[in-house]
Order: sequence, then C-alpha cells, then structure tokens
Amino acid sequence: MKRVIFTGGSGKAGRHVVQHLVEHGYRVLNLDTKPLDNPNVRTLITDITDSGQVFNALSSYTGLHEFDADLRPEKIDAVVHFAAIPRIMITPDNEVYRINVMGTYNIIEAAVKLGIPKVIIASSETTYGIVFANGHRDPEYFPLDEEYPVDPMDSYALSKICNEKTAQAFARRSGTDIYAIRIGNVIEPNEYALFPGWFAKPEFRRRIAWSYIDARDLGQIVRLGIETDGLGFQVFNAVNDDTSSDLPTAELLRRYYPQVAVKGELGEFESLLSNKKTKEMLGFKEAHNWRKYVTPTS
Repeated sequence: MKRVIFTGGSGKAGRHVVQHLVEHGYRVLNLDTKPLDNPNVRTLITDITDSGQVFNALSSYTGLHEFDADLRPEKIDAVVHFAAIPRIMITPDNEVYRINVMGTYNIIEAAVKLGIPKVIIASSETTYGIVFANGHRDPEYFPLDEEYPVDPMDSYALSKICNEKTAQAFARRSGTDIYAIRIGNVIEPNEYALFPGWFAKPEFRRRIAWSYIDARDLGQIVRLGIETDGLGFQVFNAVNDDTSSDLPTAELLRRYYPQVAVKGELGEFESLLSNKKTKEMLGFKEAHNWRKYVTPTS
C-alpha cells in the first residue's frame, strides 16, 4: 500500500482526486482546514502557512483511528499539495499570494527535509495570463504548452508561478521529483448539466480558452505522477483532449482569437491547452470526454 499525504483534499478538485487514489489502493491522509466526508480518509486539521504544523503533519501517522494497534508514523511515498485560496476575489489579493506561496514553500520544504521522494503541487491554467487579465488578452500562440513564456498580471497566477519556481529550486538542490500540474477548469460529474448553457454562450468561457479537466481524469493524472519516477522537476498541463465547446476549435479561434498564431495542426475539437506532454511522459488517457454526458447542440 502506498501512503500519500494530500493537502486540500476537502476541496472541489481534491475530494475527487483523493477518492481516485483510494480506489487504486492508496492510503491517504488529508490535511485541510475542514473535514473531508470520506469514511476511508482521515482529515488532520492543519494550517499550511504554519511551518511547524506542516512538519508535524507530514511526519504523522496516516491511519484512520486513534485506537489502531500501532500508531507509529510510517513511510510516506508522496505528498500531493492542492490546498490554496483557489482563485481571485475570495480574499484580498495579498492574502491569496501569502497563503498560496508560503503554504507551498512550507509543504515542499518539509517533504524534502523529511525525505519524502515525490511531491506533486497544483499549479494552474491561469499562469498563461489570460484567465484573470484586466480585459481581453491575446496569448502569444495556441495551443498553450508548458514551454509558453508565462506572464500573468493577477495575484493568484503569480502565486502559482512562484510555487513552480520554489518546486524547481528544491528539486535541483535535493534531487526530489517535484511535478507541478497546471490544472484546467475542473468539472465535477454533476456539472455536465451546465454545458448546454455554455454552448449557447461560447464567449463566456473565452478567458479559459474553453479548456476543462474532468475531476476524475485529474485523479488519474495525479496518480500517474505519483507512479512515474525519475523526472526531476516538471510542469504538466491537466486538461481533457477537447475544448468544452461544441463549436470546432477553428471556429472558436476565428471568432474570438483571430490574431493569435497557431503552432502545428489542431484536431477538429482539440483543446487549446496542450496535454501532449502529459500523455507522452505520464501516459494519460482521458476517460471522461464531455460527449459521454452531454449531447452537442451544433
């Protein structure tokens, strides 16, 4: 049994990823500020901005009950870090930055110093600078890939870029595998009911370039990251194969990004965030394309 400490497992994306890991035989300890409603996972209430709490939590017993036969801490195989302020306009910008940057620093530092061999952190599609820009902004090119020169203007995306640099620095000086997952717009199973409304107003999802990631497919990507060793520091986009629009990708570009260059050939409905690297290096194969759950209208 592999043991994983997961931060932010009570959140929208986290609870689905945690469940995916449990279904694949992992023992998971959730670190969060509120409990996760999952009978197979214990939550340890933890403030990730407090480095003392983080060091203690990452060296804790991962089992379910205080009456278990042996309460000694066991070897941890990986830390998955999702805990964060999840977007702008929830708390003041400086709090978004402080919590996200210091929390991630504390998690990575503790994991590395405790000898945990794998760390996966949640980064974001917002790093590409389109999502929370002050007004419409054309990217340099599509599809957006991990080599893109990220340059956002908002506190949330800036915090995620700082976190990627923190991960890279710790990976270089320690040799630990640390992978940053740039997560697209997370779609839970019940949210496919929203797609017909989005089809009617394609401009609504222009800022995210119509990308999405099924929460269960995100679980697969995280698991594959845990199970793929020896890559050092890496950044991976986490998106499904297609856009979340029923319009062809070429039509979306024609209407909303006519001045943006396109690198290579795009499939008819191919996502404008590239998941090619995630497929090639981690072996990701989507299982939950939206067409399984929604009938296109066009």
